[in-house]
Amino acid sequence: MTATMDRPVKEPTFKGVSPRRKFSNAMATVLVSAAVLIALVPLVWVLFTVISRGLSAVVAPAWWQNSQAGITQFIEGGGAYHAIVGTLTQGLFCALISIPIGIFVAIYLVEYGAGTRLAKATTFMVDILTGVPSIVAALFIYALWIATFGFERSGLAVSFALVLLMIPVIVRSAEEMLRIVPQDLREASYALGVPKWKTIAKIVVPTALSGIVTGIMLALARVMGETAPVLILVGSATAINFNLFSGPQTSLPLMMVDLQKAGTGALTSERMWGAALTLILIIALLNIGAKLVSKFFSPKNV
Repeated sequence: MTATMDRPVKEPTFKGVSPRRKFSNAMATVLVSAAVLIALVPLVWVLFTVISRGLSAVVAPAWWQNSQAGITQFIEGGGAYHAIVGTLTQGLFCALISIPIGIFVAIYLVEYGAGTRLAKATTFMVDILTGVPSIVAALFIYALWIATFGFERSGLAVSFALVLLMIPVIVRSAEEMLRIVPQDLREASYALGVPKWKTIAKIVVPTALSGIVTGIMLALARVMGETAPVLILVGSATAINFNLFSGPQTSLPLMMVDLQKAGTGALTSERMWGAALTLILIIALLNIGAKLVSKFFSPKNV
Protein backbone atom coordinates (compact mmCIF):
# COMPACT_ATOMS: atom_id res chain seq x y z
CA MET A 1 0.00 0.00 0.00
CA THR A 2 2.92 2.31 0.80
CA ALA A 3 4.50 1.59 -2.56
CA THR A 4 1.26 2.50 -4.27
CA MET A 5 0.99 5.77 -2.37
CA ASP A 6 4.64 6.66 -3.09
CA ARG A 7 4.32 5.91 -6.81
CA PRO A 8 4.70 9.15 -8.79
CA VAL A 9 1.53 10.38 -10.45
CA LYS A 10 1.83 10.46 -14.23
CA GLU A 11 0.81 13.57 -16.09
CA PRO A 12 -2.21 13.12 -18.38
CA THR A 13 -1.31 12.55 -22.02
CA PHE A 14 -3.16 12.67 -25.32
CA LYS A 15 -2.38 9.04 -26.09
CA GLY A 16 -5.28 7.49 -27.94
CA VAL A 17 -6.90 10.84 -28.69
CA SER A 18 -7.88 11.40 -32.29
CA PRO A 19 -5.86 13.90 -34.40
CA ARG A 20 -8.99 16.02 -34.82
CA ARG A 21 -9.32 16.52 -31.06
CA LYS A 22 -5.61 17.28 -30.74
CA PHE A 23 -5.96 19.93 -33.45
CA SER A 24 -9.05 21.40 -31.76
CA ASN A 25 -7.23 21.57 -28.43
CA ALA A 26 -4.23 23.26 -30.03
CA MET A 27 -6.43 25.79 -31.84
CA ALA A 28 -8.34 26.60 -28.65
CA THR A 29 -5.05 27.14 -26.80
CA VAL A 30 -3.78 29.45 -29.53
CA LEU A 31 -7.01 31.46 -29.67
CA VAL A 32 -7.19 31.88 -25.88
CA SER A 33 -3.54 32.92 -25.69
CA ALA A 34 -4.02 35.37 -28.57
CA ALA A 35 -7.07 36.87 -26.85
CA VAL A 36 -5.05 37.40 -23.66
CA LEU A 37 -2.26 39.11 -25.60
CA ILE A 38 -4.73 41.32 -27.48
CA ALA A 39 -6.33 42.35 -24.19
CA LEU A 40 -2.94 43.11 -22.63
CA VAL A 41 -1.76 45.35 -25.46
CA PRO A 42 -4.06 48.35 -24.74
CA LEU A 43 -3.71 47.89 -20.98
CA VAL A 44 0.09 47.95 -21.10
CA TRP A 45 0.01 50.77 -23.62
CA VAL A 46 -2.21 52.95 -21.42
CA LEU A 47 -0.13 52.22 -18.32
CA PHE A 48 3.13 52.98 -20.13
CA THR A 49 1.75 56.24 -21.53
CA VAL A 50 0.46 57.44 -18.17
CA ILE A 51 3.70 56.59 -16.37
CA SER A 52 6.00 58.06 -19.01
CA ARG A 53 4.08 61.35 -19.25
CA GLY A 54 3.07 61.79 -15.61
CA LEU A 55 6.08 60.51 -13.71
CA SER A 56 7.96 63.81 -13.83
CA ALA A 57 5.11 65.56 -12.00
CA VAL A 58 4.49 62.81 -9.45
CA VAL A 59 8.12 62.44 -8.31
CA ALA A 60 8.28 66.10 -7.25
CA PRO A 61 7.71 66.46 -3.47
CA ALA A 62 5.61 69.60 -4.04
CA TRP A 63 3.09 67.50 -5.98
CA TRP A 64 2.03 65.75 -2.75
CA GLN A 65 2.21 68.84 -0.54
CA ASN A 66 0.82 71.80 -2.52
CA SER A 67 -2.39 72.68 -4.32
CA GLN A 68 -3.04 74.48 -7.59
CA ALA A 69 -4.13 77.69 -5.86
CA GLY A 70 -2.62 80.67 -7.71
CA ILE A 71 -0.96 78.41 -10.31
CA THR A 72 -1.55 79.07 -14.00
CA GLN A 73 -0.45 77.19 -17.09
CA PHE A 74 2.61 79.43 -17.34
CA ILE A 75 3.78 79.04 -13.72
CA GLU A 76 5.80 76.06 -12.61
CA GLY A 77 5.11 74.32 -9.32
CA GLY A 78 1.87 73.48 -7.63
CA GLY A 79 0.58 70.03 -6.83
CA ALA A 80 -2.43 67.76 -6.52
CA TYR A 81 -2.76 67.66 -2.74
CA HIS A 82 -6.15 69.40 -2.84
CA ALA A 83 -7.50 66.88 -5.37
CA ILE A 84 -6.04 63.92 -3.48
CA VAL A 85 -7.78 65.08 -0.31
CA GLY A 86 -11.10 65.44 -2.13
CA THR A 87 -10.83 62.07 -3.88
CA LEU A 88 -9.97 60.20 -0.69
CA THR A 89 -12.53 61.86 1.57
CA GLN A 90 -15.38 61.51 -0.92
CA GLY A 91 -14.46 57.96 -1.95
CA LEU A 92 -13.79 56.60 1.54
CA PHE A 93 -16.95 58.14 3.02
CA CYS A 94 -18.89 56.60 0.14
CA ALA A 95 -17.24 53.23 0.85
CA LEU A 96 -18.08 53.55 4.56
CA ILE A 97 -21.77 53.65 3.62
CA SER A 98 -21.81 51.36 0.59
CA ILE A 99 -19.75 48.39 1.78
CA PRO A 100 -21.93 47.26 4.75
CA ILE A 101 -25.17 47.94 2.86
CA GLY A 102 -23.98 46.09 -0.25
CA ILE A 103 -22.69 43.07 1.67
CA PHE A 104 -25.81 42.79 3.85
CA VAL A 105 -28.07 43.01 0.78
CA ALA A 106 -26.05 40.28 -0.93
CA ILE A 107 -26.26 38.08 2.18
CA TYR A 108 -30.03 38.54 2.28
CA LEU A 109 -30.44 37.67 -1.41
CA VAL A 110 -28.34 34.50 -1.13
CA GLU A 111 -29.00 33.21 2.38
CA TYR A 112 -32.45 34.44 3.40
CA GLY A 113 -34.57 35.80 0.58
CA ALA A 114 -34.20 33.22 -2.18
CA GLY A 115 -37.43 33.15 -4.19
CA THR A 116 -39.26 35.81 -2.15
CA ARG A 117 -40.95 38.82 -3.71
CA LEU A 118 -38.71 41.22 -1.83
CA ALA A 119 -35.61 39.47 -3.15
CA LYS A 120 -36.92 39.58 -6.72
CA ALA A 121 -37.74 43.28 -6.40
CA THR A 122 -34.32 43.98 -4.88
CA THR A 123 -32.57 42.11 -7.68
CA PHE A 124 -34.56 44.07 -10.25
CA MET A 125 -33.65 47.40 -8.66
CA VAL A 126 -29.97 46.42 -8.39
CA ASP A 127 -29.96 45.55 -12.09
CA ILE A 128 -31.42 48.96 -12.93
CA LEU A 129 -28.99 50.88 -10.70
CA THR A 130 -26.04 49.00 -12.20
CA GLY A 131 -26.65 50.71 -15.54
CA VAL A 132 -27.49 54.19 -14.23
CA PRO A 133 -25.06 56.83 -15.57
CA SER A 134 -23.18 58.87 -12.99
CA ILE A 135 -24.73 62.14 -14.15
CA VAL A 136 -28.22 60.75 -13.44
CA ALA A 137 -27.19 59.82 -9.89
CA ALA A 138 -25.69 63.30 -9.46
CA LEU A 139 -28.85 65.02 -10.71
CA PHE A 140 -31.01 62.90 -8.40
CA ILE A 141 -28.93 63.86 -5.34
CA TYR A 142 -28.97 67.49 -6.47
CA ALA A 143 -32.78 67.48 -6.76
CA LEU A 144 -33.27 65.70 -3.44
CA TRP A 145 -30.43 66.84 -1.18
CA ILE A 146 -29.86 70.39 -2.43
CA ALA A 147 -33.01 71.58 -4.20
CA THR A 148 -35.55 69.86 -1.92
CA PHE A 149 -33.88 69.70 1.50
CA GLY A 150 -31.89 72.90 1.02
CA PHE A 151 -28.44 71.62 1.95
CA GLU A 152 -25.44 73.30 0.38
CA ARG A 153 -23.26 71.82 -2.33
CA SER A 154 -20.48 69.84 -0.68
CA GLY A 155 -18.34 66.73 -0.84
CA LEU A 156 -20.99 64.97 1.26
CA ALA A 157 -23.50 65.28 -1.59
CA VAL A 158 -20.90 63.83 -3.94
CA SER A 159 -20.43 60.85 -1.61
CA PHE A 160 -24.19 60.21 -1.60
CA ALA A 161 -24.22 60.18 -5.41
CA LEU A 162 -21.27 57.79 -5.45
CA VAL A 163 -23.14 55.51 -3.03
CA LEU A 164 -25.85 55.02 -5.66
CA LEU A 165 -23.17 53.92 -8.12
CA MET A 166 -21.17 51.75 -5.73
CA ILE A 167 -23.85 49.72 -3.95
CA PRO A 168 -25.16 47.77 -6.98
CA VAL A 169 -21.62 46.76 -8.02
CA ILE A 170 -20.86 45.49 -4.52
CA VAL A 171 -24.19 43.65 -4.29
CA ARG A 172 -23.67 41.90 -7.62
CA SER A 173 -20.07 40.85 -6.96
CA ALA A 174 -20.69 39.80 -3.34
CA GLU A 175 -23.79 37.86 -4.36
CA GLU A 176 -21.85 35.84 -6.93
CA MET A 177 -19.03 35.13 -4.46
CA LEU A 178 -21.47 33.95 -1.78
CA ARG A 179 -23.24 31.65 -4.24
CA ILE A 180 -20.06 29.76 -5.12
CA VAL A 181 -19.40 28.85 -1.49
CA PRO A 182 -20.11 25.08 -1.32
CA GLN A 183 -23.41 24.22 0.29
CA ASP A 184 -21.67 21.37 2.11
CA LEU A 185 -19.90 23.89 4.33
CA ARG A 186 -23.21 25.35 5.44
CA GLU A 187 -24.78 21.93 6.04
CA ALA A 188 -21.78 20.72 8.03
CA SER A 189 -22.02 23.79 10.25
CA TYR A 190 -25.77 23.35 10.73
CA ALA A 191 -25.20 19.66 11.62
CA LEU A 192 -22.93 20.77 14.46
CA GLY A 193 -25.69 22.98 15.83
CA VAL A 194 -24.17 26.31 14.76
CA PRO A 195 -26.84 29.02 14.22
CA LYS A 196 -27.36 30.28 10.71
CA TRP A 197 -26.16 33.80 11.42
CA LYS A 198 -22.93 32.50 12.95
CA THR A 199 -22.43 30.12 10.02
CA ILE A 200 -22.69 33.06 7.65
CA ALA A 201 -20.37 35.25 9.73
CA LYS A 202 -17.74 32.63 10.53
CA ILE A 203 -17.77 30.33 7.50
CA VAL A 204 -19.59 31.67 4.45
CA VAL A 205 -18.32 35.26 4.42
CA PRO A 206 -14.67 34.41 5.27
CA THR A 207 -14.66 31.77 2.54
CA ALA A 208 -15.87 34.29 -0.04
CA LEU A 209 -13.92 37.21 1.43
CA SER A 210 -11.23 37.39 -1.25
CA GLY A 211 -13.77 37.68 -4.06
CA ILE A 212 -15.90 40.13 -2.09
CA VAL A 213 -12.88 42.37 -1.49
CA THR A 214 -12.02 42.28 -5.19
CA GLY A 215 -15.56 43.37 -6.07
CA ILE A 216 -15.41 46.17 -3.49
CA MET A 217 -12.15 47.48 -4.92
CA LEU A 218 -13.53 47.40 -8.47
CA ALA A 219 -16.54 49.39 -7.27
CA LEU A 220 -14.33 51.87 -5.40
CA ALA A 221 -12.09 52.31 -8.42
CA ARG A 222 -15.13 53.09 -10.53
CA VAL A 223 -16.58 55.75 -8.24
CA MET A 224 -13.22 57.41 -7.55
CA GLY A 225 -12.87 58.02 -11.29
CA GLU A 226 -16.22 59.78 -11.71
CA THR A 227 -16.31 63.44 -12.71
CA ALA A 228 -19.98 64.37 -13.13
CA PRO A 229 -21.03 64.08 -9.44
CA VAL A 230 -18.14 66.31 -8.32
CA LEU A 231 -18.80 68.88 -11.03
CA ILE A 232 -22.54 69.11 -10.34
CA LEU A 233 -22.68 68.67 -6.56
CA VAL A 234 -19.66 70.57 -5.25
CA GLY A 235 -17.82 72.31 -8.08
CA SER A 236 -14.13 72.60 -8.81
CA ALA A 237 -11.62 74.27 -6.51
CA THR A 238 -7.88 74.82 -6.41
CA ALA A 239 -7.59 75.23 -2.63
CA ILE A 240 -7.26 72.46 -0.05
CA ASN A 241 -10.49 71.63 1.77
CA PHE A 242 -10.65 68.85 4.36
CA ASN A 243 -14.27 69.64 5.26
CA LEU A 244 -16.52 67.11 3.57
CA PHE A 245 -19.64 68.95 4.73
CA SER A 246 -18.99 72.47 3.46
CA GLY A 247 -17.21 74.37 0.73
CA PRO A 248 -15.91 73.45 -2.74
CA GLN A 249 -13.81 70.31 -2.91
CA THR A 250 -12.38 68.96 -6.14
CA SER A 251 -11.13 65.50 -7.07
CA LEU A 252 -8.41 64.09 -9.31
CA PRO A 253 -10.73 63.40 -12.28
CA LEU A 254 -12.22 66.90 -12.06
CA MET A 255 -8.72 68.35 -11.72
CA MET A 256 -7.83 66.75 -15.05
CA VAL A 257 -10.92 68.28 -16.66
CA ASP A 258 -10.08 71.72 -15.27
CA LEU A 259 -6.50 71.47 -16.52
CA GLN A 260 -7.71 70.45 -19.95
CA LYS A 261 -9.93 73.52 -20.07
CA ALA A 262 -7.14 75.81 -18.85
CA GLY A 263 -4.87 75.27 -21.83
CA THR A 264 -2.64 72.93 -23.78
CA GLY A 265 0.82 73.97 -22.62
CA ALA A 266 3.60 71.61 -21.59
CA LEU A 267 3.08 72.30 -17.88
CA THR A 268 -0.66 71.71 -18.15
CA SER A 269 -0.17 68.44 -20.00
CA GLU A 270 2.35 67.28 -17.40
CA ARG A 271 -0.07 68.04 -14.58
CA MET A 272 -2.94 66.26 -16.33
CA TRP A 273 -0.92 63.07 -16.77
CA GLY A 274 0.40 63.45 -13.23
CA ALA A 275 -3.16 63.57 -11.87
CA ALA A 276 -4.03 60.45 -13.87
CA LEU A 277 -0.97 58.59 -12.55
CA THR A 278 -1.75 59.72 -9.00
CA LEU A 279 -5.26 58.28 -9.25
CA ILE A 280 -3.86 54.98 -10.53
CA LEU A 281 -1.34 54.86 -7.67
CA ILE A 282 -4.02 55.54 -5.05
CA ILE A 283 -6.26 52.79 -6.42
CA ALA A 284 -3.29 50.40 -6.61
CA LEU A 285 -2.36 51.09 -2.98
CA LEU A 286 -5.96 50.57 -1.86
CA ASN A 287 -6.04 47.27 -3.76
CA ILE A 288 -2.82 46.07 -2.15
CA GLY A 289 -4.10 47.00 1.30
CA ALA A 290 -7.41 45.27 0.69
CA LYS A 291 -5.66 42.11 -0.53
CA LEU A 292 -3.52 42.02 2.59
CA VAL A 293 -6.61 42.40 4.77
CA SER A 294 -8.48 39.63 2.95
CA LYS A 295 -5.42 37.35 3.17
CA PHE A 296 -5.07 37.98 6.90
CA PHE A 297 -8.75 37.20 7.56
CA SER A 298 -8.98 34.24 5.17
CA PRO A 299 -10.24 30.94 6.66
CA LYS A 300 -6.75 29.45 6.96
CA ASN A 301 -5.81 32.23 9.37
CA VAL A 302 -9.03 32.23 11.40
